Amino acid sequence: MTCEEARKNLPLFLYGELSFDEEEQVEVHVDECAACRLALAREKALFGALDGAEMVPPPELLEESRAELRRRLGLAGRTMRAPGIWDKFREGFTVRFHFAPGIAQVAGAAAMLLLGFLTARVAPNSFLGNWHSAGVLAEPTTSRVRYVEPLAPGRVQIVIDETHQRVLSGSVDDQAIQRLLLTAAKDQSDAGLRVESVDLLKNNSQSAEIRTALVYALEHDSNAGVRLKALDGLKQFADDPNTRQALTQVLLTDDNPGVRTQVIDLLVQRHTEAMVGVLQELMEKEDNGYIRMRCQKVLQEMNASAETY
Repeated sequence: MTCEEARKNLPLFLYGELSFDEEEQVEVHVDECAACRLALAREKALFGALDGAEMVPPPELLEESRAELRRRLGLAGRTMRAPGIWDKFREGFTVRFHFAPGIAQVAGAAAMLLLGFLTARVAPNSFLGNWHSAGVLAEPTTSRVRYVEPLAPGRVQIVIDETHQRVLSGSVDDQAIQRLLLTAAKDQSDAGLRVESVDLLKNNSQSAEIRTALVYALEHDSNAGVRLKALDGLKQFADDPNTRQALTQVLLTDDNPGVRTQVIDLLVQRHTEAMVGVLQELMEKEDNGYIRMRCQKVLQEMNASAETY
């Protein structure tokens, strides 16, 4: 991947919109290119600034907008045209206390219910978004028409399901924040979210719970970028037996040469008898020249053969 291709893909990479292969290509390129690492850092800073920006209109402006809306609706009501298709449709929907054809009322109610359902299915964002801007709804993030019920003539009651977003901020040392980060680190639908979450968690790897999550991400996450971030957080625990066992397994099974390279650099810092068999097994199947060289050097230092007999 060239620098130009990598930089075009940086926004998609940060939002987790690339395929697995494309993400891996970007990660490998950024690891090797200082200029693109700087570009990625600038993109992250820009995204953070955009996410943190919020425009809150003053109450006076909202009140003026609502008053103008009411005025325009009143004018529209006084300048009614000759009855059209919609007027006849509403007439059939209106309940009157005389012997009007009952089937027209039933059909009108059913049609309004169908209209509400289709509105929610087909255009929930554009249609309801206009209501948001007019101040009719109380700042929902996502809305869906659930139920429509006729009331008095010319009036209707609509039941809307709303989903709100909450913005939380706090120290990464806070347990509530850490629990949310641990949850985000396992969100398989968003690789970018996992990368950012693990990157924050790795600085608090003294916690046994966080260290366990980092080990799990290193062993099981499908994204090489997430595994590399988890590995950064586990470097200071390379002598821990459980961590070392996980590193050994990753060295033998991980399909990313960048991950394997960092793992072997950690493992060979400490020469143990158990490492002889691992290095010999790795030499039989490893096709990365640097890793093979490291294996061979350590085996020579331990007076061990590079082959198994």
